[in-house]
Amino acid sequence: MKRIVIFASGSGTNAENIIKYFKNSNLISVVQVLSNKKDAKVLERAKQLGISYLSFNRNDFYSSEELLNSLKLKADYIILAGFLWKIPQNIIEAFPNKIVNIHPALLPKYGGKGMYGMHVHNAVVKNKEKETGITIHYVNENYDDGAIIFQKKVEVLVCDTAEDVAKKIHILEQDNFPKVIEKFILENE
Repeated sequence: MKRIVIFASGSGTNAENIIKYFKNSNLISVVQVLSNKKDAKVLERAKQLGISYLSFNRNDFYSSEELLNSLKLKADYIILAGFLWKIPQNIIEAFPNKIVNIHPALLPKYGGKGMYGMHVHNAVVKNKEKETGITIHYVNENYDDGAIIFQKKVEVLVCDTAEDVAKKIHILEQDNFPKVIEKFILENE
């Protein structure tokens, strides 16, 4: 059984979707949800789904080995599902090519620090893009810079608002993220 730890900072719809997708799997299991926000809705979702959860602060994440040591015991793979902090080098080195992120745009466009959620969708609409999508990629030492594993496009209509784009992206995330995670893990074993 391959074990996933999910990092999330917000409401946790992607984390919940991943947890539910692997609930009855004999091959892959979500074992914990971690958040940098103690009041993040994702922690409540994890609790309701019977998944171990924990919040941590900046010092725990960047200056302590405790979180890393816990991950080494619990996780085979780390999935970022709306996690906004840059992953420290010691965690990247401990999990080479085993940390995956989802980004709500077609990287390399609209990536980097500060480009998440509605910031991305507003930029897509403002720049009159004809298409956008999701990118699932490896995590390295730079924001949104790791090798691309999967992309899926969706059309942006002239009349689409940033909220319309957000809805389209959410559907792509829900339909694709768990399946891509499963394929990625099974191909790497």
